[in-house]
Amino acid sequence: MQVSSTDHLTIGEVTRRTGVPASALHFYERKGLIFTTRNGGNQRIYERHMLRRISLIIVAKRLGIPLADLAAAFATLPGDHAPTQEDWQRVSRTWKRQLQERRQILENLEHELTGCIGCGCLSMKACALLNPYDTLQEDGPGPVRLQDPPRRKPSRRATRR
Repeated sequence: MQVSSTDHLTIGEVTRRTGVPASALHFYERKGLIFTTRNGGNQRIYERHMLRRISLIIVAKRLGIPLADLAAAFATLPGDHAPTQEDWQRVSRTWKRQLQERRQILENLEHELTGCIGCGCLSMKACALLNPYDTLQEDGPGPVRLQDPPRRKPSRRATRR
């Protein structure tokens, strides 16, 4: 049987296809991540292309991607009809850049955890090497070497490398 991309699905069909409970689908709808229409009996009806959005929500949750980031990406997609391949490619390029940035942050964390967490505490013997004279305090509070680069101002130590 040939299935058209304009076929509509009931909430029960969507929960069976995605494994996402109806309460979560309602939540995603309130957040503007997915859209529904109503049939004559006032039941929610999902266009088939919402399955892809829901699948991406599931994957994003597993990866720890905030729903706000997902909403920002979805805001560039049409809600009233299936996105084109070009629409999805544009979103994919944006996500790829974001994932590369997250990967770099995780790699930095992994590297730093072998010595010091970059907090500027001077409590470990290694801090004398990684943060001599507590110079990281000039960069702000917390684990400044592990924070996103845009939030961090360059330290004197970083500029001497």
